[in-house]
Amino acid sequence: GSGCFACSLSLDSMKRRILTGLPLALVVVYLIVQGREWLFVLAVVATVTISLHEYFHISREAGLGGWPWLGYVAAGLLCLGQVANLHGIALSEPALLLLMVLAIPVAGLMAVSDLKNYSSALASTMLGVMYVGFAFSWIIPLRFADPATGWRLTILLFVVVWGEDIFAYAVGRLAGRIPLAKTISPRKTVEGAAAGLAGALLLAWGFSHWFWQTGDQKTVILIGGVVAVAGQAGDLVESALKRAANLKDSGAILPGHGGLLYRSDSLLFAAPTLWLVWHLKDFWH
Repeated sequence: GSGCFACSLSLDSMKRRILTGLPLALVVVYLIVQGREWLFVLAVVATVTISLHEYFHISREAGLGGWPWLGYVAAGLLCLGQVANLHGIALSEPALLLLMVLAIPVAGLMAVSDLKNYSSALASTMLGVMYVGFAFSWIIPLRFADPATGWRLTILLFVVVWGEDIFAYAVGRLAGRIPLAKTISPRKTVEGAAAGLAGALLLAWGFSHWFWQTGDQKTVILIGGVVAVAGQAGDLVESALKRAANLKDSGAILPGHGGLLYRSDSLLFAAPTLWLVWHLKDFWH
């Protein structure tokens, strides 16, 4: 009956997710482990640009508009600003961010045709640059600021975020009953979120136990938990943006995954959070 049909649909979507996700995971692990900074940064800039493209699609559908090219340039520069910081070049990330805050409203004056749309387009563009470009750019110093721990931290980021996503998806589908945030994302459940967090903590423990013996285990597990919660928050923010625009998916670049922004929404919050808590760990150690 219809139950079996729904079941086969669910299995099909799961299969599509896995077939797309596995090769993608292998590429990500390779990019993190290999030591060429330019290749990693290139991948980050490409991810930011495609995610921003999908973000501006959401923004247009929500009736806000925006200036995509200004967004791409600003976000790309913020990523390159992180590289400049790593190499001690004078233009620091805060200075670059300040420049964006001043330059985008002025450049927008030339991009806007109807001043009635100026405020919403400006707000949308600034949000895109901050939410996608600035937030995700922190994965660059996370990976390269400290050669000894950088690649381990970045692998931990993906292990926690992907693990949380897989556990939440599987348990939410099988046993999810209580809605987590009904108006934002009807399919997300409290059971799924709890399982996601538990799975992330378990994987953080496993990672620190087997792959990062030098890292303080309690610290790594605690950081894993904080990063998993940040990832869930990122997921809900992207869902809210789509809901505001009445869209199901942000894009179709990844079959079964609903676009690159959808796939990286957790990372947009988790990557800067991991950078922050790692650098603040001495305060609560």
